[in-house]
Amino acid sequence: MTDNNSLPKFNLGFKVWLEKGGLSFGDGLFDLLSGVSRLGSIARAAADLKMSYRAAWGKIKEAERQWNITLVRTHVGGETGGGAILTPEGEELLVRYRLFRSKAEDTARELFAGVFD
Repeated sequence: MTDNNSLPKFNLGFKVWLEKGGLSFGDGLFDLLSGVSRLGSIARAAADLKMSYRAAWGKIKEAERQWNITLVRTHVGGETGGGAILTPEGEELLVRYRLFRSKAEDTARELFAGVFD
């Protein structure tokens, strides 16, 4: 490696995701499931992410099918409609992915600083 200050000042950018069965779990599905957990509704989580309910439902169901796991339970509500909650497995996936992503970011920042600073 040369000591060449002619290179531009770069910023770090990267994405991480998990793969299983040809389907990935990354920030998009993480944000959707986090929204369901926080808002108690697939429809509200989808709206918060500016996506259709149908697209959100499809992403959740495809992940459940591919991974043979139930991530979300829905229930029929009264006057305000239904709602949704994450299963314990869905909550555990969020916790572990959040931890993994945080550690990956810390490591990437450290590597970046060692190479580009």
